[in-house]
Amino acid sequence: MNGYAIIILALLLVDYVVHLLADYLNLKALRAEVPKEFAGIFDADTYRRSQEYTRVYTRFALLESTFFLGVTLAFWFSGGFPALDRLVRGWEFGPIGTGLAYIGILLLGRALLSLPFKAYATFGIEERFGFNRTSLSTFLTDLLKGLFLALVLGGPLLAGILAFFASIGPTAWLYCWGITTLFTLGIQFIAPTWILPLFNKFQPLPEGPLKEAILSYTRSVHFPVKEIMIMDGSRRSSKSNAFFTGWGKQKRIALFDTLVEKHPVPELVAILAHEVGHYKKKHLWQNLLLSILHQGVLFFLLSLFLTQQELFAAFYMPQPAVYTGLIFFGLLYTPIETLLAILLQALSRRQEYAADRFAVETTHHPEALIQALQKLSVHNLANLTPHPFYVLLHYSHPPILERIKAIERYNDVS
Repeated sequence: MNGYAIIILALLLVDYVVHLLADYLNLKALRAEVPKEFAGIFDADTYRRSQEYTRVYTRFALLESTFFLGVTLAFWFSGGFPALDRLVRGWEFGPIGTGLAYIGILLLGRALLSLPFKAYATFGIEERFGFNRTSLSTFLTDLLKGLFLALVLGGPLLAGILAFFASIGPTAWLYCWGITTLFTLGIQFIAPTWILPLFNKFQPLPEGPLKEAILSYTRSVHFPVKEIMIMDGSRRSSKSNAFFTGWGKQKRIALFDTLVEKHPVPELVAILAHEVGHYKKKHLWQNLLLSILHQGVLFFLLSLFLTQQELFAAFYMPQPAVYTGLIFFGLLYTPIETLLAILLQALSRRQEYAADRFAVETTHHPEALIQALQKLSVHNLANLTPHPFYVLLHYSHPPILERIKAIERYNDVS
């Protein structure tokens, strides 16, 4: 093993142990008693089920991560990477076609290995706790649609990246950054119209008190919206959510049908006000800019490591190639990505607090938002007492209790 192999192996193992520690601390943080803020909201049986849901999913995630770490190490040290390279080179597809075949086989292999885990999570765990509404045909159709999108959208993008790095030289990372940026921006515009409808049906919100209340609120905060849509989230799960899609004059509000079923009008307006807060505070643009900058740094670092012969030697590759370099750099970078994710999730949690505050200040009904969050936590069996270290690693939203306390502080100040 050379230096790169030792570093990558150490990073993978440290990353695994850190997440294992977070899982352990999170399970230890579960409390027997219902927090006082949820007295009368969570009954004893529902609270017990929420804790069991956390335990089951934590153990399941640990099993899955252990399995894939083992598969990765076994494939690596058994010489799987060079063996696959010899196979696809023998097909004589040319450098781009060979690269697409190599990466495609690895991704397909991982997807097939993930399939039993996804199926058990959906038809085992989610079914056991009363969330699953996905039929087998919907489950399989979603997989095929995802594969189709990966081929139609991801394939050409990957081919372009391979072509630039194979032919342009040291400045290839700039071209790759450029086409990836265009791709990212393009997805923002085509997703609401072309991608999301592949998976869900969107129907206009019918006339009535809810639509009137939403339009009255959006006008009060100068948030012009083209359409208010109901999405058939109940087709897959009983869990609830809300979001808006589109940019400029094409903005559309989407409410899960499960959300509309479970909440009265004031709470739905408060939830929507939170989503509008993200837009008004420019969180979407901030996150998009950070994503583009991150892509640039990623491609720059990739351009440096593609010239490192020892990186390829760490995986027993006698013949370097751009496509294998992408995979090996990914293994080197993935644990480092965890550190970046911690920073981005901390930013995301701050944005959630800011969106909550916007909702409180513009609706003038903090109790409606608090009640909505309380009900969502009950319906989704949320963990009310996650450990801070687990939150640091995994939470893009603050824990529900922390959000409620912050909303109460906003109300006291105002």
